[in-house]
Order: sequence, then structure tokens, then C-alpha cells
Amino acid sequence: MKGIDVITEALLACTDRQYTVPGFPVTDLGARTLAEMVINEKTALEYALGDSLEGRRAAVIIKNVGVNACADPLLQAAAQGLIGGVLLVTGDDPEALGSQTAQDSRYYGELAELPVIEPDAFTCYAGVEAALEASEQFSRVAMLRLTPGILEADVEHIPVPRYPGKGRLSDRSWTMNGRITAATELYRTLFDWSNDSALNQWKGEPAGVGAAPGKTRIVTVHPLPSQAAPVKEVHEIGRTFVRDHRGLQPPVPRQNPQVMKDRGFYRTFCKDCPFKPMMNHLKERGMSMICDAGCSILGMTPPYELGIASYGMGSSIAVAARSTRVALIGDYAMLHSGLNALIDVYEKRLPLLCIVMNNNCTAMTGKQSSYDPVPYLRWANPVVCRADDEEALKNELVVMDTPRTLVVKGTCPEGSSHETVKY
Repeated sequence: MKGIDVITEALLACTDRQYTVPGFPVTDLGARTLAEMVINEKTALEYALGDSLEGRRAAVIIKNVGVNACADPLLQAAAQGLIGGVLLVTGDDPEALGSQTAQDSRYYGELAELPVIEPDAFTCYAGVEAALEASEQFSRVAMLRLTPGILEADVEHIPVPRYPGKGRLSDRSWTMNGRITAATELYRTLFDWSNDSALNQWKGEPAGVGAAPGKTRIVTVHPLPSQAAPVKEVHEIGRTFVRDHRGLQPPVPRQNPQVMKDRGFYRTFCKDCPFKPMMNHLKERGMSMICDAGCSILGMTPPYELGIASYGMGSSIAVAARSTRVALIGDYAMLHSGLNALIDVYEKRLPLLCIVMNNNCTAMTGKQSSYDPVPYLRWANPVVCRADDEEALKNELVVMDTPRTLVVKGTCPEGSSHETVKY
């Protein structure tokens, strides 16, 4: 069988949902898996993260340059964590046969501290399942790097059982520093995973990676197994990633993750925040939500603690559309990178209540002025109400079986700042 046939079968067997943005060399792979086409790569990954929060496994099939578009949630997910496995299937084009660049996606493994698998002729099926298991074990997105050579090669058809695990979200009691500490500690243990992986085969010089020839086979390309350090001759397709990363050491162990109580305080909305009535209504109704960057992320902290997760700027819409069905986002984040996702959600008629906090400023970064989002959202027929109109809030803060956008307008008091509450 060809590599594309085996990988297609593995993706359908090992994941529950598949998303794609077509592009060489993985256009056919997306089509064969009947993957849902998405407006862009960032939205596709955010949908997959929403599935993950519901315990579903999801694959995102995109080409190398598309990885750039989803870099923000890709890196954020390592610190935030996930539940069901998320697999980023990246089609690299080292010869630029159908791409603007010859980008090598494996470097994102190093940048985002992800497990990266590049299967060979014997591990196309097992590599898919192993990547998903690693995603769940280490609570972050895993990458499967594919090149035209492996997709077109004759490979072994060796199915393996599906063994779904369960990742974990970052503890709500952790500070942001604590989340990073915990994520880095998990990354440190990823090196043992690579060292112990049965996907690699050690049979002497030279070593081959992916479709490249070699006696020794290196499949877990990030982090590289320690056994690769003494290998002198490495054959690989694309940049000299494996050659240059031999001997990479795990990070130094850190102290226990910092928690808010040990730090002595948590931060919440400003004392006179106009959006507190809205938050109180959401709290009374127990409406779990996905929070965005900016003030909306305070929905995750006391006294509200409604936010399940936050995967970066503009991410709440697509993540919530596949999980909680409630997204909380600020006006700046909406215009910055949330609009594409909202368009896709509306086109697909997904159930979602998108709440936009409209204060006409970037409150987290110094209250610089921002654009009014309403003119940009007219196509969505948003409901607009004042933050102090409690009757309207009671009526509008509901989830229906179609997408709805609620713009809540309020003005930040002059000189206000986020409240710091001591334990």
C-alpha cells in the first residue's frame, strides 16, 4: 500500500474528527479522510482543541506554511493543556514543488515543545496512534510530519490498536508562571518517551528519517532520542534538523508550580467594571465558557471561575463552538483574530453564544483605544445591549441551536485597574 493509504486508514481509525485546509502535499489526504474544510488553519486547530475538551480526538491536516497561521493556539495549548489527543498533520514540501517556501515544520516542535513523529515505511499507522497517545500523555498538540516521499512510497500496512488516554488541563489554582512550570516539567519527561519509543530502530550507520534511506530508523524526531547523539551519518528530507539536534538535553527540573494562594493574591475585574452584572448573570446560571485573551480571561479566576480554558487571542469562538458553546471575547481580540472563526461558525450554523465585551479599549495593555466591532459584525446581525441593562442581559444570555452574537457595551471607569484580591 502507499503511504497515503495507510495514513488515511490510521487517521480514520484513531481520531474522531478531522479538519483540513487544502494544500500540497496533503490535499488528497484531507479529501480521503473526508476532513471538514475550515476557513483557515488557526480556526481548524481551535475546533480540534474544542473537540479535545469534550474528550474527542481530532486531526488537523495542513501544509507546512499553514502551521504559521495556527502558531498562537499551538504554543498556548502546551501551557493550557488538553483532554483528548490533538494531532497536527503537517505536509512539508522540501523541494517547494507546490509551495512558496521549503519550510521544515519540525522546528515548531522545538519552539512549542511538542512531540514530533516522522513515520517511515514501517510506522505509518503506528506513528499516528503513537502521536495521539503522546498528545494525551503530555497534554499538548502532537505533530506528524509528512513529505511527498512518504506519502507516495510503498509502505507496510501494519494496523495497531487504538489506546485513547486522557490529558489534563492546567490547574486553575496555578498562576501563569505555575502553568509554564508544569508544562515545562511535562516537556522534560518527553525526552524519556522518545528514548524508549519502539518506533525507532537502531541498526548501525547510516540513519534514515522518514522516506530517506538508512539502516537505523529515527521516527521520534523531537525530542530526539539520546541514542541518536553518536550517529555520524544522517539522511533526512528537508533541513538538517535531526543532524543539528543530536544531543539536545531536557530542561533542568523546576520547582513545584506556583499557585495563587502561595503567591498571596489573584486578579479579577476592576472594582467598578461595567461588565460585572453580565458576569454575575453568567455565574448564577453556571454557564461554562471558553475565555479569550484580554479581560475575558478573568472569567477563569475567582470569584467567577467559569472559564474552562483559554488558547490565545481570538481563539475562544472556534474552541467554544466545539465544546461549551459559550465564548467570551473582547472587542479588540474579536477584530484581531476572531472574525475568521466567527464567519466559519455562522456558515456552518454551529450552536454558539459569542459574547463580545465592547469597551472600545485594550484594557489589559494600557487602555489604548480600539475600533468599535459593531460595524464589522453587521453581517452577523448582532444583538447590542448596554452592560447595565440587566433585563436585556437576562433575556439574551442564552444558548440556542444556531450561532448568536451578543455585543455588550460598557465604559471602563477613568483610572480603574484590575482588582488584586488577597487570600
